[in-house]
Amino acid sequence: MEILIIGIIIVVLLQFNHIIDASKFAKDNRMYFNLLKEKDYEFYVKARYGDGVDIEKLFMSRIRLALIVLVFVFFIFISSINVINIAFSFLIAFFVYKLQYMQLKSYYKAHLHEIDSLLPYYLKSLEILIQHYTVPVALGKSIETAPDIFKSGLKTLIAKINAGDSSIDPYMDFAKEYPVRDSMRMMRLLYRLGLGANENKHQQLVAFSRSVSVLQNKSREMKYKNRLEKMEGQTMVMLVVTGGGAMVLMLISIFLMMGSM
Repeated sequence: MEILIIGIIIVVLLQFNHIIDASKFAKDNRMYFNLLKEKDYEFYVKARYGDGVDIEKLFMSRIRLALIVLVFVFFIFISSINVINIAFSFLIAFFVYKLQYMQLKSYYKAHLHEIDSLLPYYLKSLEILIQHYTVPVALGKSIETAPDIFKSGLKTLIAKINAGDSSIDPYMDFAKEYPVRDSMRMMRLLYRLGLGANENKHQQLVAFSRSVSVLQNKSREMKYKNRLEKMEGQTMVMLVVTGGGAMVLMLISIFLMMGSM
């Protein structure tokens, strides 16, 4: 413990006097640290914080924290340094580095039901735009009013289409980013709607509209079901608490009666 305290004091003093600078070290070696960045890290960050977040700044804070933890753990084992302790130090630092990513991923998975409920209403607004514009143009115009969680995926989708990718892949990639109920089927319908000739557009738009309405009804049913389950759970808790309280009072009364005899 004494070694750890001394080590912390030394690191703080060195940092304060700019003899060592974790931030500068991280910035100078940013190119190498970026190799550690997960492929879907930016997506999870935008899903959690929106498009306004500074992803690079957030990522470098992960690096700095991991480096600081690595130094501290080294000081803990400085009196008995060996290969195992060195490996253990790097393992702890790597866990600290991965912790933020795991939290972001857990947040996204926990909020998939929110995406599930938002998708039908976004598709409904998109349907209105498609009545006046082509599918790619309607997608581009929908970004401004789309839910924040969809904006990053929509920008990527539009960028791929504008780059000349006329296949279904950009649509499927969007569906894979938001793997909720019927997202794959709806994006296929949207792709076919974009390919359809003007004479067939009305029929395809009607089919798309029906599918969106079905999704909205399912979303409402799920919302009401979740609300009902929540109310039933609260009622059950109240019944258990009330019943438990009544039993405790009954037992106390019995003990008091037995004590008075």
